[in-house]
Amino acid sequence: MTKIVSTIRTSFLLAGMALAVHSCKVDIQPTDRYTEEVIFKNPENMELYVNGLYSEFQTFKFGQFPIGYSNATDALTDIEKYTSTASGNGTVNILAMDAGRVSAAGPQLNYWNAAYSRIRRINEFLYGLGKYAKVGEAEKTMYEAEARFIRGYVYFWLARLHGSVVIMPALDEYKVKDRQRSSEEEVWKYIAADFAFAADKLSVTQTTTRTGRATKGAAYGMLARTWLYAASVAEYDKKQFNQDLLTGVANANATTYYQNAAAAATEVIKLADQGYYGLDNNFAQLFLRKETKEAIFKLDFVAPQFTHQYDFGFTPPGDIPGQGMVYGVPTAELVDEFEMADGSKFSWSNTAQAAEPYKNREPRFYASILYNGAPWKGRAINSQAGNGIENFIEYAVSSEPKRTVTGYYIKKMLDSTNTNFVTNKSTQSWIEMRYAEVLLIAAEARAKAGDIPGAQAALNALRKARYLPENAPGDVAGLMKAVEHERKVELAFEGHRYWDLRRWRKAHLVLNSVRFTGHRITPQGTGWKYEVVSADNANRQFTGALYYMPVPIDELQRNGAITQILGW
Repeated sequence: MTKIVSTIRTSFLLAGMALAVHSCKVDIQPTDRYTEEVIFKNPENMELYVNGLYSEFQTFKFGQFPIGYSNATDALTDIEKYTSTASGNGTVNILAMDAGRVSAAGPQLNYWNAAYSRIRRINEFLYGLGKYAKVGEAEKTMYEAEARFIRGYVYFWLARLHGSVVIMPALDEYKVKDRQRSSEEEVWKYIAADFAFAADKLSVTQTTTRTGRATKGAAYGMLARTWLYAASVAEYDKKQFNQDLLTGVANANATTYYQNAAAAATEVIKLADQGYYGLDNNFAQLFLRKETKEAIFKLDFVAPQFTHQYDFGFTPPGDIPGQGMVYGVPTAELVDEFEMADGSKFSWSNTAQAAEPYKNREPRFYASILYNGAPWKGRAINSQAGNGIENFIEYAVSSEPKRTVTGYYIKKMLDSTNTNFVTNKSTQSWIEMRYAEVLLIAAEARAKAGDIPGAQAALNALRKARYLPENAPGDVAGLMKAVEHERKVELAFEGHRYWDLRRWRKAHLVLNSVRFTGHRITPQGTGWKYEVVSADNANRQFTGALYYMPVPIDELQRNGAITQILGW
């Protein structure tokens, strides 16, 4: 778990000082500025520097991606719809519907410059740690493990986007100005090496004074996630979409990488068996409870110094008439995916279910979705078609509707007790890695590695905690179908769906030439009429080229050795 405190700005200042002085060597220590040696000799500065590095985990909090504004990548998929048509709040819609908008010049999902700035700062820290730091060997190892944990996370995002990127493992490497991309397989192995080192060296828990720093469980969780991605690319890509010599992972290594993912996930499960982690039986509250055992690695917020605006961005407009944004809302495709309370599939073809579609659904439905008539902050949500402040409005009728365009609102992760978030903002934690994801990684990786009983055990453990029947299938195809369903529902709005569809190489099938939907709800007799309506005003587009985002054009201009990913 991670909690960033007000020392971040100080650490940035110290890091900047180090940048200013490391280029030359003099016989006399300068007296008008700090030198690297002075900075790293002070143990307090070491803590400040490392603490500042953790701020990188803010970049993608709450499943968002900085595309000008922070848009949720789930809105590129079938589970969430952003309401705006305007560039900025609605950039995610522009990208989802027009693949031609993605280019080396942008706009695109671009993290390149920010990532390499962070990588350089991490490598500078590792350099100073090894050369100047006046701390014990145990502390040095701990600091190195934390820095490499963060570096692994940064590279993980680069690999998610581009596959093949430039590896800069040490500060000395920056003396070589021009460098070509490493192969995608080398990149995944490099990321795994950083997380493996962190997993080996970090302690299971941190002291009270270091609450929020990386732990052994967090590193093993990230390692499991890394190997799962590498294995997925190895199995599903097969050079179908890109002939670049540096992209792709050898198909022959898929099973080995699945085994690696399963092994890393199992290490986290062992820690859970020892009482360090566990599934929270209250799905709604786990995102609001600071001490939930389900959180393996999280970003904590403390008012008034360190807050966010998730409630302001996603709460139903009836909470703050005329002020909220309602950036994104659930699609009908997601709503229909939630099971009935008895574990059966919901179906509009079932007369009884269609008459009362929000009755007798599984607990995660009521924790994740605000539907027409749902209780919320002392009122019933009114998302039927109409002109009220939170009534359904057809997408694109207004560029910034600030109300639902699907008939639903997001409930998951909202704080129902926060009634003054305009002034006070929000403080619920962002859980980057939770135990439910680890079990889903274990289920998928074990199934693919041939351990069917192990996969069933992991999947059934999750379903049991969500008060659903333990009915994991007994074959690989069935297990994969179940895993996809569980990841779609369990991890909704947490920023996984888009990347899952990409690593499974299903995005061009699910997200192309299709429009996702909502429900227009109107009174009919003593009940309601539910009409399926398009939540898009144009077909979605996902081309094969989008499995590997282009290297930004400014990097090509700076680096004479790097080549563009083929196809861009």
